[in-house]
Amino acid sequence: MVQTKSKNLNSEEIISLVDKVIRPNAEGIDRDGSFPRENLNQLAEAGWNSILIPEKYNGLGLDYVAFSIATEEIAKGCPSTALIYVMHVGAAQTIVYYGSEDQKERWLPDVRKGKIGTHSMSEKATGGHTWFSLSEAKRDGVDYILDLEKSFTTSGGQAAFYILQTRTPGARKPTDLSYFIVDGEQPGITAGPWEALGVHGNHSGPLKLEGVKVKKQDLLWDENKAVDIALNGVDPLYLLGMGSAFIGVAEEALTKAVDHVKRTVHRDFNKSLADYQVIRQQLADAKILISSLKPWQLELANKFNQFATEGKAFGDLWYKSAEFKIYATQVANKIAGIAMDVTGGYGYKKGPIERLYRDARAGIALSPSNNLAKEIIGKNLVGLPSEFYEEGGE
Repeated sequence: MVQTKSKNLNSEEIISLVDKVIRPNAEGIDRDGSFPRENLNQLAEAGWNSILIPEKYNGLGLDYVAFSIATEEIAKGCPSTALIYVMHVGAAQTIVYYGSEDQKERWLPDVRKGKIGTHSMSEKATGGHTWFSLSEAKRDGVDYILDLEKSFTTSGGQAAFYILQTRTPGARKPTDLSYFIVDGEQPGITAGPWEALGVHGNHSGPLKLEGVKVKKQDLLWDENKAVDIALNGVDPLYLLGMGSAFIGVAEEALTKAVDHVKRTVHRDFNKSLADYQVIRQQLADAKILISSLKPWQLELANKFNQFATEGKAFGDLWYKSAEFKIYATQVANKIAGIAMDVTGGYGYKKGPIERLYRDARAGIALSPSNNLAKEIIGKNLVGLPSEFYEEGGE
């Protein structure tokens, strides 16, 4: 693993950017289903899109605590932007962790200029089991041709580069997967529509590639290494980011709920909603849930820092990160429900609380879905073999 700086994040800078740019754009992004390009450009200009990238490649070179806190703050302003951000950081770090020097020099410096990356993994035939793929690249001499379709790709049609996984000729089983860096501006890449309950701006629809050529120099590491790369590098990081994002969603929902109950007065009794004990207790439950997550978030992020400093791969953090993602998304859904409950009809109509309620639901289904992740954790607890490398897993 590449070492990162143990350097404090200037949280006031990211909070200010969220307040001035990201939060004001959130309702329009949700209403129109527009890709949050302005938000991402502003993040890039300030360096946040390059938060973990070493300074050698024009990045900030900050640590994993900084990444988790920045993600949390972005999610408070716009969950769609936060999910794109996490996938982007994960894609860039895949190149940092496992890319050649040539790949790092070609792909990473432009991230600071607003180039967005993402992962393209899942396929309709295998669903959330992203360590399985049935698609296969074709050989074109030493290079490759991609004719395939992915089912859910965040930033589909918008990304400057995709970390795309598929089989290569000669792969013996579905888990023999390879990662390619695919130039998003090549012809032959078509993004399908993204029509979903929430996070309308993250454009996670299907992605079709027809006759897309990838040079051998953009094969990551080697053929049949994608599962190792994912489990030991990007997947735990992605789960840390997702959990942090949904802490931000939970915090924003609670803030909106508290603001509403304090300012809403029932004139018949001349009492604000905050004067009702049942409402105060629900808000207290929400605050306690958030408080239970924050130490976990920082402890986990510091574990990433420790592993990076020691040069260790992140594979041993997969289960801890998955547990964190599960609980954070459950908490976000619980608190969004409380916000909806205590704000009554105001929360139910279109607006910030209704949007957060829908956006929170995305965390339950995000790969690995909570049900699937619990199954993997449960198998590990009772000593059943991991399905990550087994043909015909769950």
